[in-house]
Amino acid sequence: MNDSSWGAPPHTGSHTGYWGPSDQGPVQGAAPAGPAYDAPEAQHTRPMPIVPDVPAYGGNQDDDRGAARLSGPSFRNETPQAQPYGSYDTPQAQPHGAVPQNQNPEPMPDAPQPAPAPQKKSAGRDLSAAIGVGVGLGVVIVASLFIVKAVFVGVVAVAVVVGLWELTKRLEERKGIKAPVVPLAIGGAAMVVAGYVSGADGAWVAMALTSLAVLVWRMTQPPEGYLKDVTAGVFAAFYVPFLATFVAMMLRADDGPWRVLTFLLLTVVSDTGAYAVGWRFGKHKLAPRISPGKTREGLLGAITFAMVAGALCAQFLIDDGTWWQGLLLGLAVAASATLGDLGESMIKRDLGIKDMGTLLPGHGGIMDRLDSLLPTAPVVWLLLVIFVGAG
Repeated sequence: MNDSSWGAPPHTGSHTGYWGPSDQGPVQGAAPAGPAYDAPEAQHTRPMPIVPDVPAYGGNQDDDRGAARLSGPSFRNETPQAQPYGSYDTPQAQPHGAVPQNQNPEPMPDAPQPAPAPQKKSAGRDLSAAIGVGVGLGVVIVASLFIVKAVFVGVVAVAVVVGLWELTKRLEERKGIKAPVVPLAIGGAAMVVAGYVSGADGAWVAMALTSLAVLVWRMTQPPEGYLKDVTAGVFAAFYVPFLATFVAMMLRADDGPWRVLTFLLLTVVSDTGAYAVGWRFGKHKLAPRISPGKTREGLLGAITFAMVAGALCAQFLIDDGTWWQGLLLGLAVAASATLGDLGESMIKRDLGIKDMGTLLPGHGGIMDRLDSLLPTAPVVWLLLVIFVGAG
């Protein structure tokens, strides 16, 4: 450690600036000047005063007068701070004729910093994990879809229950809203099964019974917050399981697996087109207050990708489908998927969270993957019924 770190001026061959003797004699508790008086360049040439061997106050200096040799903090259970040679705690303690030392020298001007390197545009998520999880989910869905229809219905029911749990958990954590989870989970799974077995009539009946169960279940708790809890419960029942029921209703048709596959492909292609084009070319914000990452260029990418994929799917996968019907289907899917994504972004922004969960690495939670699928399911079901019938 150099001298400057102790508050002393750097050694230049001259000791000018060290304190000299005063007319009043030695200063109590100060160390001898030492070599400062032997230097030929010293400004004070009077003889060095004799420092007594016995302390001025005599005896063992344990009282406050002996603190002159130690800094004050050692008597307050603090770590003593080292003092510069010849320095004083206060300006009044300096002897006559001393040259004050600059204890706080002006900092050296900062050296010019190199310009920061331009940062590469980040995709904003772990793409390798997202792709791996997406491929895994796709394999499970396609395998269950074309092997046994009932297994796929079970996969949808499980996704609905997990999505309901994520949504109600975030509502309770961030807003203190306690929507009844048990009737929602049971009613949601039953709603999906009813839609597959009985169609739209069964889905509506299950929705009504689930809402009634939510109202009754909440009555077992104190009345404070009853209205907001049951309102959130009915909203959750409609938003997650009821919209998912249209996927099960698509599966009822003779070409049901291909209709569901078309629905999934168009939604995924729409999201992928919006993500790829928006990340590469996006400059104009689509809805900055809701989702600052979405751009108009990304929406155009979603529409283009979805319409091309829709034309191909309608022509080759759907019985009696034509390419122009696929164009309209792709356009509708791009619109509904974007609105669904913005809708959940509104919910997450209101809750002050980034993702609904952490179950799927690179994606977030189940609800973060269902956000585009849920509102798109009734749109695809309705258009397919209009174009080619219920099957």
